[in-house]
Amino acid sequence: MLPIERQQQILTWLEKEETMKVSEVSRRLNVSEMTIYRDIKQLVDQKKILKTPNGITYISSESIIPGNHCAYCYKEAKSRQSMQIIRTNHTVEQTCCPHCGLLRYDEIEKEVSQIICHDFLYDTTISAKVATFLLEPEINLNCCQPQVIAFESIKQATQFQKGFGGRISNFNEAIRTIKTLMQGKTCKH
Repeated sequence: MLPIERQQQILTWLEKEETMKVSEVSRRLNVSEMTIYRDIKQLVDQKKILKTPNGITYISSESIIPGNHCAYCYKEAKSRQSMQIIRTNHTVEQTCCPHCGLLRYDEIEKEVSQIICHDFLYDTTISAKVATFLLEPEINLNCCQPQVIAFESIKQATQFQKGFGGRISNFNEAIRTIKTLMQGKTCKH
């Protein structure tokens, strides 16, 4: 099959399924993942699909992602849980929650000059690198799973943990834990 034929088949599948993993496309077309990456690079350059952390997704004319959507999972990012990632080229990315913010930071760490979040209790702006994170509390915030909540101080996180459980982590520990919990999974909300 020629590259143009593979690309057309990929677009046909994505129109129906919306998102796919590269490994699944490779399996269906019976070609290597490297071949698929070359095919999808052209489709990304043509702005027909988006490369996501977990594969690829179809871009319809209605689904172009505006600045108020999560740079990781594409959910609307206007809650008080949202995070901002300021890149070295001075562009700003939004994520819907600390879960996505930590995963997105991990993907583009070398391109990040600052990452900002909000304290869960007081809604004050803080640097995520000095925040304390509570992972997997027993509270439903209607956002990505496993849930992550940011606090300005370890004291606040510990008090909140007493009522809602979960694990307390610093910035780097939180990234490692979320990556481990997310292995082989897609973002759920």
